[in-house]
Amino acid sequence: MKTKTLIIVFVLVAVGVFVVNRHFSSGSASKASKELYYCPMHPNFTSDKPGDCAICGMSLVKRAVATQAEQKTEHGKLKKILFYRNPMNPAVTSPVPMKDSMGMDYVPVYEEQTAEGGIYISPEKQQLIGVKKEKVQKRNLSGQILTVGRVAYDPALFTAQQEYLQALKSSQAVSKDELGYMAEQSTALIKTMKQKLLAMGMSEPEIDELGRRGRPQQNLYLPSSDDKNVWVYITIYEYEAALVKTGTPVEVRAIAYPGEVFEGQVVTVTPILETATRTLKVRALVDNPDNKLKLEMFVNVAVKYDLGEKLAVPEEAVMHAGTRNIVFVTDANGYFESRIVTLGVKAQNYYEVLRGLTENEEVITSGNFLVDSESKLNAVLGQVAEPNR
Repeated sequence: MKTKTLIIVFVLVAVGVFVVNRHFSSGSASKASKELYYCPMHPNFTSDKPGDCAICGMSLVKRAVATQAEQKTEHGKLKKILFYRNPMNPAVTSPVPMKDSMGMDYVPVYEEQTAEGGIYISPEKQQLIGVKKEKVQKRNLSGQILTVGRVAYDPALFTAQQEYLQALKSSQAVSKDELGYMAEQSTALIKTMKQKLLAMGMSEPEIDELGRRGRPQQNLYLPSSDDKNVWVYITIYEYEAALVKTGTPVEVRAIAYPGEVFEGQVVTVTPILETATRTLKVRALVDNPDNKLKLEMFVNVAVKYDLGEKLAVPEEAVMHAGTRNIVFVTDANGYFESRIVTLGVKAQNYYEVLRGLTENEEVITSGNFLVDSESKLNAVLGQVAEPNR
């Protein structure tokens, strides 16, 4: 009996010592964990003991560390407070709660949950920053190039056509049985004149038609009352060259005839780019009823183009960052991912998508600059150093 009593007393004493030690160690640890000193002028400089700021020399001020209760739960996930940010100047941060010079509390910044490099933004914050979305879909992209032109007066081309026709006649005059020097020279001359016409903007079918017709195009020089159309030389900049092809419809307007539209289509695109202006000379055959359009008259031109059905993204969704084009793609869970895309032609406030997006993906069309700022902020958060020890 005496032995049992001694055992019980010993167990009670051991339990008591354990509880007391745990109480004191817990209290000391809690006290130590809550003791933090920071510089009022440089909140990023902290220490676990009193002293002076290594930056400005001011005495450190004691501040309690953020507790577990200051964390919050969102979508069932516990989010850690990374630091506190000045509400009036987001560039100023503090690892502990504090007030600014106006007495305003610093705003806690929580650790964002990410997925595959994306950033999570709650629906409430999306509404606050005005996020709007739109799906990437296939669209029929068409548009027009507004440019200028002039009614062609081109004696040089008229003369070149005459020379080509004369070379053809000379070739035909050579006897078929005469296959010597004269025949070779005649063939070489025809080839040279044809190359000249090609360089001046005529196409192969046009040159063949010129040979069948047997006379140059009079509307290049002195149009007659029988001519129902004129040539118009249109200026197309280098970056628009891919939009203009043979057969592309055009609308011509002249200041002399307000409200009237003269319709036509592109016949040829000159193969040589003008070095000084970086433009192409496009030639269109335009209807000219009653010979209203005069040679060398300046006109305004609308070149219509149709790209067909293309995968397209709204213009507002694209952020141009130097040589890169970036869009923010979102999913149903509120995650946003920045993605580099390769774009084609712009038409009707949409860009043709060549690479980087697939059909039915959802992109941000409004508020993307704020989402971009949020993502950059989160990238900085990962580089925030631990408090100085």
